[in-house]
Amino acid sequence: MKRILAAVRVMRSARSRALPAEASLALLVSVSLALLVSVSLALLAGCGGSVLPQIHDEGGRLELARRQYAKGDAALAVEVLAPLASSGGGAGNIDEVVYLLGLCHLKTKDYSGAEADFERVQREYPESDSAASAEFRQGEALWGQARGPDFDQDYTLKALDQWMKFRRDHPEHWLADEATRRIAEARARLATKLYRTGDLYVKLKDYESARRYFRDVLTEYSESPVSGDAVIGWAVASARLGERDTALATLQGLEQEYAGKPLGDKAAKTRALVLRWRYGGGPVRRHSVPNEPPPPGTASGITP
Repeated sequence: MKRILAAVRVMRSARSRALPAEASLALLVSVSLALLVSVSLALLAGCGGSVLPQIHDEGGRLELARRQYAKGDAALAVEVLAPLASSGGGAGNIDEVVYLLGLCHLKTKDYSGAEADFERVQREYPESDSAASAEFRQGEALWGQARGPDFDQDYTLKALDQWMKFRRDHPEHWLADEATRRIAEARARLATKLYRTGDLYVKLKDYESARRYFRDVLTEYSESPVSGDAVIGWAVASARLGERDTALATLQGLEQEYAGKPLGDKAAKTRALVLRWRYGGGPVRRHSVPNEPPPPGTASGITP
């Protein structure tokens, strides 16, 4: 910054004095070069945090990557680790290198790369201290490739299987509680997928299919947050299929069990709606005019 200010002062001084054309041109060139050098140095100084220091050995490379990961610069850590992970097969700490590379790929949302890293740790270094953690992290990599409940749930199922396997194999691991939480999260997503499919079938008036999906929620994911909604959906579909009394009893039981709560209120509103339907389904049609007998003396009326 000092050099830039000095160059500006020189240019102002040159304008205030009458110099020959050749001298003015030379001065302009020199000042421009000074400005260019100053700006370049400033840019290099600002980017200095992303410049890798000189690395002398494999241990230094791993330690540098750990520092970069701890600072939150996972992308730079990947650059440090990638050569060692691909060429350091005989290094004593290669399992740590591959595991840390997987963590960095998770941070940068390269989930397929992370999946490959954690799978490699388990396959090539099963005795490593990082192998169990890699089993859990592989579930995270699979979850990162999964999509929301409105889409195909193949990767959600893979992540769920991975976390369940990890919890069975390592019940005392420090990540076991987190695995339990992630299992519940995956199961809730799968339950939501089933519930939304059932709700769609209700809208399409395919009530048998709707009941089947709602029943799957209740039998396979009864602990999920949408299980109560699935009960209401099942009751609605049942009422549409003619099982009105069963539907009303189911809704009344839910209303009493969750009285004063949103689910109870929803059950009460749904029960009131079902009561207005005809037995066997369909809303009751109300006449727009009173249903009265025809006036006396008309062709269709009754005459004395």
